[in-house]
Amino acid sequence: MTLADLTPALAAAREAAAAAAEVILHYWRKGVDVELKSDDTPVTVADREAELAIRRILTAALPEAAIYGEEFGLDGERDGLLWLVDPLDGTKSFVRRTPFFSTQIALMHAGELVLGVSSAPVYGETMWAHAGGGAWIDGSRVSVAPTASMAQASISTGNVKTLTADARWAALGQMIRDANRIRGYGDFCHYHLLARGSLDLVIESDVNILDVAALAVIVREAGGVFTDLDGAPLTLESRSVLAGTPALHADALARLRR
Repeated sequence: MTLADLTPALAAAREAAAAAAEVILHYWRKGVDVELKSDDTPVTVADREAELAIRRILTAALPEAAIYGEEFGLDGERDGLLWLVDPLDGTKSFVRRTPFFSTQIALMHAGELVLGVSSAPVYGETMWAHAGGGAWIDGSRVSVAPTASMAQASISTGNVKTLTADARWAALGQMIRDANRIRGYGDFCHYHLLARGSLDLVIESDVNILDVAALAVIVREAGGVFTDLDGAPLTLESRSVLAGTPALHADALARLRR
């Protein structure tokens, strides 16, 4: 896709995220009943209604694209143009009344992530990016920090349960000892912080591509590097993240490979 093609697609994604925010904020104020899906993760009417609102807008704007959503699965073919949608990433936070949840919308073209919108309405931030267009937060362009030394780095970890049983757990421990500070912001939050220069490295071993696809585009367009823990580009099957400033990503990847 060309930059000209991506501009209306980005506008549609931002409109869809805003529509989802209206649904989510309504139920944030009202409260919801919680159900459990087959994998024991929670789901609410807010998740479902937000995804339906997103699908209506995206389908109207780009009818040739398939949609793969957290709540209603795949509509269309995986190849070609594919929207990736998590209407309410962080449902556990939502139901426990903490503001660390967001709407994630990304567009993939022939296997490459080219567009992303990350909207966190209660937290009060929306970020977006498309290939070649830079990364933006609420109208202001952002970029990753120039941090090049692990001794100066701020590291954030998210879901790392699998990593604790991995030989690379020791490498992470050494990084933490060598770093300036360690945090665990999680969810969309540490990727927003990374993209705007407030954090230097993010490590997660247990994610779904719908959780991070949009954030990968945003971090990349802010000048960062975003791969899985093996250093591979993201695919629909990706389950881990290593994201950071170019120098810190290279340092961390070398340590994890050792």
